[in-house]
Amino acid sequence: MSPSVPIAIERLRYRVGDLPILNGVDITVTSPGITAIIGANGAGKSVLLRLIDGLLVPTSGTIRIGASAGSRPGTAFVFQRPGMVRASVAANVSLALAPLGLDAGERRERVRAALDHVGLGDRAGAPATRLSGGEQQRLALARAWARKPDLLLLDEPTANLDPASAQAIEELVASMARAGTKVVLVSHNLGQVMRLAEDVVVLADGLAVEHGPARSLLSSPRSPQARAYLAGELPWTSFAAHS
Repeated sequence: MSPSVPIAIERLRYRVGDLPILNGVDITVTSPGITAIIGANGAGKSVLLRLIDGLLVPTSGTIRIGASAGSRPGTAFVFQRPGMVRASVAANVSLALAPLGLDAGERRERVRAALDHVGLGDRAGAPATRLSGGEQQRLALARAWARKPDLLLLDEPTANLDPASAQAIEELVASMARAGTKVVLVSHNLGQVMRLAEDVVVLADGLAVEHGPARSLLSSPRSPQARAYLAGELPWTSFAAHS
């Protein structure tokens, strides 16, 4: 496995108007493999993921990704409901590669390899919008994988999928992590977190209230917020639903 991409987040705040979403998050992630972010609806999980990717700009604080402040690795983001271009399956992957400036031959090879990797090689010419939900999520992972990212960000990638499709997505994510891509995953599925994650970050009230190895944190959480969430008690976030 390749060395992990370090992620250092300090005093991170994000507001929408007068509404605080993140209120001073401090996290340092150095582990390889998969880091899961969990917490109740409104805790700021998806917002944090978008801030890491650069899709949102923090109100204050810093996010450093990579070995030094001046470097930023290649990232890829897979949304809970990925948008499909009204074109073929292969064209969706090819378009994702356009910003990389690859020559035509390398782009074709990456498209072929990515679709084969996710089991869609035989659907390359099919319209992407006609794929099932599980197939569209596999195509979203193919678009990400083809870019060979150092950091892969996943926002509820198996939400609303049937069990077989969810298992296929989990297996693909695990294979990408084993190949050396650092994965940060937002999930409400605690079984999935236990199966996939090396470490877990718990968000509550716009803060990272706990961070540690997945097995020990999920079985013996230290913070009262994490204990309440894992026990299935009433939501303990005070903000509106910005999960």
